Order: sequence, then C-alpha cells, then structure tokens
Amino acid sequence: MSTINGGRLVGRDDELRVLFGQVDGVGARGRAVGLLGQPGVGKSALQAEVVVYARSLGFTVLPARGSQSETHLPYAGLHQVVRPLLPRADRLPARQRDALLGCFAMSESTGTNPFFTYLAVLELLVDASRRAPVLVCLDDLHWMDQPSIDAFAFVSRRIVSERVIVLCTSRSEAQPFPDAHTLDWMELDGIDAAASATLLEARAPRLSPTARERVLRQAGGNPLALLEFATALESGRYAWAELDDDLPMTTRLERAFAARAEHLAPAVRAVLTVAVVDDGDDINDVLAAAQVLHGSPLDRRTAQPAFEHGLLTVAGERYRIAHPLVGSALRQAMPPATRRQAHRALAGVLATHPDRAVWHRAAAVSGRDEQVAAELEEAAGNAQRRGAIASAAAWLERAAALSPDPRSQAARLISAAELGYQLGRYSQVEQIKAQVTGMTLRPRDRSRLSWLEGVFHDGSTGEPSEVRHLIEMARLAIGGKDFDLAMQLLVGAARRVWWRDPGEAVRHEIVRVARQVGVPGNDARLLAIFALCESHELGPMVIDHLSRWPEDAGGRPDLAGLLGIAAFCAGDFRRAVAFLSTPVQELRAQGRMSLLAEALAVRGWCEIYLGVFDASTSSDEAMRLADETGQSMWSATTRIAVALIDGVGKGWAGPHPLLSEAEHIALRMPNADSSLLAGVQLARGVAELGASRPEQAYGELRRVFVPADPAFQRVQRVWTLSYLADAAVHTGRAEEARTMLASVEETVGTSPATGTNLALEYARAVLAERGAAEPLFRAAMDGAARQLPWHLARVELAYGSWLRRQRRVVESREPLRAARATFEAVGARAWAQRADQEIRATGEGGWQPTANPREHLSPQESQIAELAARGLSNREIGQRLFLSHRTVSSHLYRIFPKLGVTSRNQLALALTAQSADASRDSGRPR
Repeated sequence: MSTINGGRLVGRDDELRVLFGQVDGVGARGRAVGLLGQPGVGKSALQAEVVVYARSLGFTVLPARGSQSETHLPYAGLHQVVRPLLPRADRLPARQRDALLGCFAMSESTGTNPFFTYLAVLELLVDASRRAPVLVCLDDLHWMDQPSIDAFAFVSRRIVSERVIVLCTSRSEAQPFPDAHTLDWMELDGIDAAASATLLEARAPRLSPTARERVLRQAGGNPLALLEFATALESGRYAWAELDDDLPMTTRLERAFAARAEHLAPAVRAVLTVAVVDDGDDINDVLAAAQVLHGSPLDRRTAQPAFEHGLLTVAGERYRIAHPLVGSALRQAMPPATRRQAHRALAGVLATHPDRAVWHRAAAVSGRDEQVAAELEEAAGNAQRRGAIASAAAWLERAAALSPDPRSQAARLISAAELGYQLGRYSQVEQIKAQVTGMTLRPRDRSRLSWLEGVFHDGSTGEPSEVRHLIEMARLAIGGKDFDLAMQLLVGAARRVWWRDPGEAVRHEIVRVARQVGVPGNDARLLAIFALCESHELGPMVIDHLSRWPEDAGGRPDLAGLLGIAAFCAGDFRRAVAFLSTPVQELRAQGRMSLLAEALAVRGWCEIYLGVFDASTSSDEAMRLADETGQSMWSATTRIAVALIDGVGKGWAGPHPLLSEAEHIALRMPNADSSLLAGVQLARGVAELGASRPEQAYGELRRVFVPADPAFQRVQRVWTLSYLADAAVHTGRAEEARTMLASVEETVGTSPATGTNLALEYARAVLAERGAAEPLFRAAMDGAARQLPWHLARVELAYGSWLRRQRRVVESREPLRAARATFEAVGARAWAQRADQEIRATGEGGWQPTANPREHLSPQESQIAELAARGLSNREIGQRLFLSHRTVSSHLYRIFPKLGVTSRNQLALALTAQSADASRDSGRPR
C-alpha cells in the first residue's frame, strides 16, 4: 500500500531496521512481536516487507490472516498456519497428535484438550525450525477466532529459546492477547509529511495542487487514505463534501471502498455480497452461493471485475477480501434482507460442513427459531469436544439469541457463562450474568447462576449475603433431589469462608446444610466443607476420616484434590501433599492447566508449612500456570509463596516485587482478601526474622492476630504463631505473645494436626518462664518437629540461644551447630548466619558457608534437572511442563555447567551428592 516504484516502503525505515534486526537475531532468541495501528496505517505492508526479507534469508514463512466473518469458526486461523506442517504430525506424541487432528475435525477424537493442541503446534514449529528458521505471520489477529488466538498466545510465550519469530498485526483498540507481556507491541503512527508527499506524488501524479494539499491534510499520514482518497478524487467517485474532516478515518476509507463497488454489474455484486459474509476461503463455494443469490449461472470470469477493482484477491481455489475495510464497507451498505439471503445461499452449499452451515442458517433467520437454536447448541457441543471452548461459548450465546422460550434462552446463556469461567473470561461471564438477571429461570439454572457469583475470585469476597444465597440455593437443590448440585454450591460457599470469614453463624449454617444432604460421612466434598468452615472444631474428625482414605483416593483424582484441600485446611500438611500429588499427576497428564495451577499452589503452601522452601517443586510452576490461565487469586497465592521462599533463602534487599503484586490483588478484591493478606504478613515477618530484624518482624506478624485487621485469618494465625513467638522473645513482648498463645490454645483444643502442634510446641517453649522452658524445648524437639528439618532447626536455634542466655555456653553449641548446618543444607543462608552469630557469641568461630551449585539454578531449571535425572527424555519433560523439547534441551545446556557436569547421565549423581552433603552437614538423617 505504501510503496513507490522499485517496491520500496516509504516512511518506515526506522521500523524496518528494528524488525529486520529481530529477524537477523533469531539464532540468539525467538521473539513475538505485534504491530498495532489504525486501519490503513501500513501494518500489513510492513509485515509483508518483513516476509520478503525473511524469505531472502531462507526462513520458512507460515502466514495466516483473520477475517471478521470467520471469528466464530474454531481454529480457522491456526489451520492456516499449521496446514503446511500437518504431514509431519504423525511424528508427534500420540496425545498431541490426536488433539491437533481432533481440533481440525480430522480424527474421530471424542474429547480434545486445547493445551495438548497448543503443545502440538509448538512442537511442529520447533521441528520446522530445525530445518530453517520460522516466521509466523498473523495478519489482522483481532479478527481471528479465539481458540486460534489462545494457541498463538501459548506458542508466543514459549519460543524464546527457539528459532521462531511470531509477527502479528492488530488494530490499536483491540489487543487480542489477555496480557500485555505475551508480545512486544510496536505502535505504528502515520508516516511523516515528507514521506506522505513522496508516496502521493508517486501514486497520483496528476492531482491538482489544491486536491493534493487536501488529500495530504485529510489523510494525516495514513498511507491507505493517501492512495484511496487520491484515487477516488481522480476517478470522480467522490465529491469534496464526502471527504468530511469530521468523519472518522475508518468511515472515510469505508466510503472510498464502497464507491468502488457501486457501479459493478449485479452478478459481480452477488459474488461480493456472498464473499463478505462467507466464513471460508473457497472461491467455488462463493460462486455456487452467488449463483443461487443471482438466479443464473456464474463462473470465475463473472467475478473478474471484483479482482480488477482490488476488492478481492484469488490464488488457485482460495480467495481473500483485499482489505478488512472492504468487507466492513460492503456489509454496512448491504440491506438486512440481502444479507440474510446470502447466508441462506451459503448454508445451502455447505452441506459437507454442517457446523458452518448451521451458523449461516442462524444468520439467515429474521426471528427466533428453536430448531436452529438447538442445532447451534449441538454445534457448540462439537466445538467443545474439539477443545474450542471459546467458540462453543459464542455458539451458545447465538443459540440463546434465537431461543423462543425465555427459560431455554437463559439456560443456554448460563452454559456459555460456565464455559467462559473455564476460559478465565471474567468480563464475558459478568456480561452474561447481567443479561440473565431478571430473566425467567428454571430452579436448577438459578442454582447454576448462583454458583457463578464470585467464582473468579474463588469466592474471595466472602460477603455474608452472597454466601447465604448459595446456601439457600443448596437447600432448593436438596429439595429437588439434586444432591450433586447442592454439594457443589456448598463447596463454593465454604471456599468463600476460607478467603474471607463472613462470621461464625454463616460458617455453622454451611455445615448444618451440608449434613442435611445425606452423603456419607467420609464423602470428600463433605470433608472439604467441614475443613474449610470449621477446621478447628471439626479438624480432628476430618483428620480421622482422611486417615482412612488411600492416597490416590481410590483412583479418583477429583476426590483426591478435595481431600488435599481438606487436609490442608485441617493442618495435616503431610497428608495434604500426598493427596494433592495424585491430581497434580493426572491434571498434568490431561493438560488441564487451570486446575493444575490450583493443585500446585495448595501443595506449595503445604510444603512451606512443612519447612520445605523449594519453589521448583510446586510454587514456581503454579505461579506461571496461574498467570497464563488468568487466575488472579492463585497467581497472588503463588507469588506470596515464591516471595516467602526467597525471603528464607536469599533474603530481600527491599520490598519484594512479587509480594507487592500479590498485596495489590488482595486489596483490589471487592473486600480485602484476609487469607492473601495473612500470607503477605507471614512472608514479610519470616524475611525480617531471617534478616535479624525482630522489631519489624513482630509488627508484620502481629497483624494476623488482630481481629479488626484485614490480615486477620482465624486458621492461618495458628500456623503463624511460632514466628510471632520468635519475634516477641527478641523484642521484649513475650507477655503479649503469651496472651495470643492462650487464645490459640483455647480455639484449637486438642488437635492431631501437624501444623497446629508445630506452632504450639515451639511457641510454648520459647515463651515459657525460665523454670519451665527446658522440658518444653525438649518436648518440641521430640514432637511434631522431629522429622521436619527446618522446624527442628528452628527449635534447636531457639534452645541453643536460651542455653547461652542461661550461661550454659558449652551446652548451647551442639544445638546451635546442628541448627546452622540444617539451615545451610536447606538453603536458608540468612538463618544459618543467625545461628552462626549465636555460636560466635559462645566464643567459637571459623565457620565458612559451603557453596551449593544448585543455588545457581532457577526454579524451572531445578525442576528440569530433577526430571532429567529421573531418566525422562526432553520430549517427556516438555510435555509434562508444557514446553517444547528444544526449550528443555536449551535449559539443560545451561544447567550442566552450573552443576559441574557434562552430560545428563551425571545429573542424578550430582544432585544426589549435593543432597548427601547437605544431609551430612546437618548432622542428622533425612
């Protein structure tokens, strides 16, 4: 559009220099780049220049272009890109291959997981890049179907180690990806005055000076406007008044394009009419439907004027609208009756494409039609089985619009909202909920709608009225004998209680109604409800039932997940880790990234409370998955966990950015989320203790115990108690801390929970009067902390410090040495230094920290090293972590020198040796 003789692009030297540089650097890293700008500004022309340059360097170019009429067609954009690579699909792992072919309806797959589809695309691109670097060009990304956009987002986040570049174009007002970090966006403005004059002179030299000045002024540097306005004035199709300065640029360009078609023959206009509402790219389908619309035979020669006037382009059997504004201009100029006729004609010729045909039948209907609505609902089911959840939701919304029965309309809308929840589309769900409010609902649909309330915050609002509404819906479900729905609603209500306590009366009501459902006492849902609502009061009973369940919940990962939540809330962290490991494995194998993020997040906190501060096992991956799947609550939860792990290990030089982000999410909730804020305070307090700043630590931790404070959380305060007691002893606030200890003891009673006993045994010892302290210290070392190195080391540090203060210097050295060795072994360098300071105060010195090469690995590198050491191949590791096998290879390439090994065969020995060194240094078996 913005070229002159010789094909040189005018006015884009700076942009081309940047983009060509990124193409040149593909050997060093892959990139995902987006060009943003208004219609006609030259995004596609700039992209085309990059394509030419990349091809000259031997790149494989895989193009795709979005179309407004194809936005409902699942995986249409993805198919354009992947089509040349499909012959190599048989080399993919079976699960990925089946998912990819299933999404294109090229196999008999009955259920396709979209994340395996995305991983298959990534693997095909990486495989292609081994032969030549790859450039994926996505033009008009904003008009692509949502499943394709989701696939390209997944790929774009994972190509940094690959010889792959993704180059997109999109309008400024519509950034298709859910976050701003998936692509590096480049905003395109108009070309400057000199370039505009050069382009206009080259393409419209016969314009009068007056017309030339007018075009330059009105085009405002928009290359397409420069050319179209000039052409329109030269041809006489436009009067001066039609180039109205007050009209938006898009409207003026659409008028220019519409003017091109005004004088074409009726047969040609019939072809254009069908083409601009078609959702495919087969010129034969368009000609067949246009023939029905026109009422007489048509062939490609009939359509030739449309190509000559630059309205359509064709290559072989495939056609394209020349520019998106051509399509929008002709659609806007089309009478509604004509548009419906065109859709009806297309529906008639697409017999071999039933889902496309029903979409066009729906567009051909002028009123409501239950038969077509039912067909759309069936098509939505087909799309869902292909993993195209976003398309399925769109089809259900369209089915709802055509439903004559208001109750069926509402039911279909709620189904669309439930799919929107699966996708993390908050605004879509809220919009549908607003639409359904006030409609006539069947009883079950009322309950389904209630469940959607607050679901994106995992119920973190905790408003008593909202929770009571869920309870009332559960009662109705019980009355209707829909017990599964009743339990689903009650679990939702109980989760809200955890995030923000709505009060004792509401908690008791949830438990009371749950007992009325009549499920067995060991039902996993019931145990989760009890633990979420009344972990102190019902915790012993919950733990007793949990002890009778097998760790894999009898082969039911969904039940194991609920049992894991119940164990976590009851403070039985070891059993929670065991239960949650089953759904983690299954969800990973199934590619269910959203639920995997939640299971890993909860497991990560279990590990932290047990004293395992290794982000690579759960928390780091959970954070990445939560970010990618748009789950803000779990994203915040895992950020706190990773920040706390950093505080124990490396310490903080200042405010931790992840913690600040998590706190912002917590405070952004309709009501501040007390569970998240309690976690924030714990992380800050532990970090301050490690840095030997007990005054600041006490101030941070105390907030969790103050009922009026937003950070107060009735269960998490128990697990925070030992750290508060530690800070209190070093700040002269032991008496105040004893009051809090007494309050906790009264609340929890006699509990078998690990978390409760760890906290109470430690706090009782460090806060005891001088005469009672020693037996309590020994009881703490022989109690819940005995098999937990971190917690035992903390007791030993406190005990050794107490002995030194009692002038029993020689006796103090043994527990202090043991604590120092353990802290160093588990990577808690700041805490090891605390213990060392105590030992030096006894007159002993000479300790030097030992280097642990594993500390130089990132959490993801540690995870990959562990999996490789267990014998998994790069491809198996990639499938497990949703990475390409080449990305895994690149990580291993960086891991080897950090660990001092030269091959993966040495990994297991290197990791085992370091663990053995740590265990030996700690002076106790692991």
